[in-house]
Amino acid sequence: MAADDLLERLRTFWTQRRREVDARFQRTLPLADYVVDRWDKARELGFGQGSSIYDSSLVFGDVVVGENVWIGPFTIIDGTGGLSIGDGCNISAGVHLYTHSSVRRCVSGGAFDEIEHEPTVIGNRVFIGANAVVNMGVTIGDESVVGAGAVVTGDVPPRTVMTGVPARAVAAVQLDGEGGRPVFEPIE
Repeated sequence: MAADDLLERLRTFWTQRRREVDARFQRTLPLADYVVDRWDKARELGFGQGSSIYDSSLVFGDVVVGENVWIGPFTIIDGTGGLSIGDGCNISAGVHLYTHSSVRRCVSGGAFDEIEHEPTVIGNRVFIGANAVVNMGVTIGDESVVGAGAVVTGDVPPRTVMTGVPARAVAAVQLDGEGGRPVFEPIE
């Protein structure tokens, strides 16, 4: 098949799929996300049942993901130092989860020759907002919330809301008796 024919078939496919997805979900996606099923990708990566990850996400190293985890588009999921994500988490668009750092190697001009690695752990039912960064070696406790754009540099206790750069605790997550509805109590 000639390159021009293949390109035309690809354009036709893209136009058809884009219209179908837009009509059903009112969204437009990058080409690869029309081709790659995000639940299939998660299964291929060995993630837990019901989990999904967009094709635009980058995944490196040893990553263990629980059940019913949603990993949004344009994320970096770095498991080179060991990354664990619990059940029921939402990892929003653009989030970076790191388990390595090359800072010391860089600023020493190579005198410190190693890239550092430490495991990162995300608990169960954790929400991480868009474009947040979680540094290597961090543990985020169950039922916590990391706000959009936050940079998490240290461990987060369970049921804590973290925001800012660097991230700091701004609220506690309380689950009321009616089906576990979350209530956020400001920390003073």
